[in-house]
Amino acid sequence: MSPGPPLPALFGSSSQMPQETILITGAAGFLGSLLAKTLLNGDAGAIRLILTDVIDPAIISGGDVKTLKADLTSDDHARLLFETEFGIPDTIYCMHGIMSRGAEDNFDLGFKINVDSVVGLLQAARRLGAQANKVIKFVFTSSLAVYGGPLPEVVTPSTIAIPQSAYGMEKLSCELYINEFTRRGFIDGRICRLPTIVVRSGPPAAATSSFLSAIIREPLKGEKAICPIGSALTSPELDLPVWLASPLTTVENLAIARTIPSEKFMSHSRTVCLPGFTVTIRNMLEALEKFVGGRGEVEKLIEFKNDETNKRVVSSWPARFDCSYAMSLGFKVDEQGMDGVIQDYIQMTKGQT
Repeated sequence: MSPGPPLPALFGSSSQMPQETILITGAAGFLGSLLAKTLLNGDAGAIRLILTDVIDPAIISGGDVKTLKADLTSDDHARLLFETEFGIPDTIYCMHGIMSRGAEDNFDLGFKINVDSVVGLLQAARRLGAQANKVIKFVFTSSLAVYGGPLPEVVTPSTIAIPQSAYGMEKLSCELYINEFTRRGFIDGRICRLPTIVVRSGPPAAATSSFLSAIIREPLKGEKAICPIGSALTSPELDLPVWLASPLTTVENLAIARTIPSEKFMSHSRTVCLPGFTVTIRNMLEALEKFVGGRGEVEKLIEFKNDETNKRVVSSWPARFDCSYAMSLGFKVDEQGMDGVIQDYIQMTKGQT
């Protein structure tokens, strides 16, 4: 089996930096597992990983790794993550959660997982970090779903976030907690608002945006995919713009997030919108044509089933951002657009069954 393209090496040798303990929640998920591999590829000798999720994360070879099955809605389970033989983590990547459509359809479950469990983890980091005389870095994956309502043509760091979905509200709530805990010196927060990640491998997720990966991923395998926006390739609804980033660039940026000196962030906020690029759904399908044999093949492989809830939520998200602040901090952007994203996905999944 081919392992696909090498993941980016981001750090120097283990002799140049002390060993660091990193906890990743949601580590059985697509991005969490990819981040773990990226960090180990950077310098396995310099870090120790604690990987946790509600299901057992995959065991990753090539470094000091401990996996734990844990339900973070339980304070007892959360505390166990700080009591392994690796000791109190130096950095926490908080990446667990129930995705956007799941949170919209089950408000109580979404709030319990996406807010209550994150606050519990913050409190544990605050208390146990203080006992170990350390301020834990807390890297949180937020979302562009925090935005909604009337928006400027281009979103800037000063644009006010007013969510139009339960998921966006839950993410924004956590951002406020993290900013306050950072202001008080309880933790060292870094909030990364992610673009929509395309192309995600694996089965479809319970995310409103999951179709944006499916309409590329499934046709590349010769399988049909459902597009919940529009009724045909000629539908004007396909001109809806979206803000995307590739998985590899996203996890590279998440790895960078923990290395940025605290003083480089704005004094009043630890929130950063990670760089992405704007593309319409029509542009995505036009790019797909180049990889599946033309427009006729795309017509065969894409089935349109209009979903008003999906359309409402996705349409509320902004599609253009001013990335200058993020780029000044050292974050990266996909430079080859949708063609490059598809090509990277093909290489990353080559040889997988």
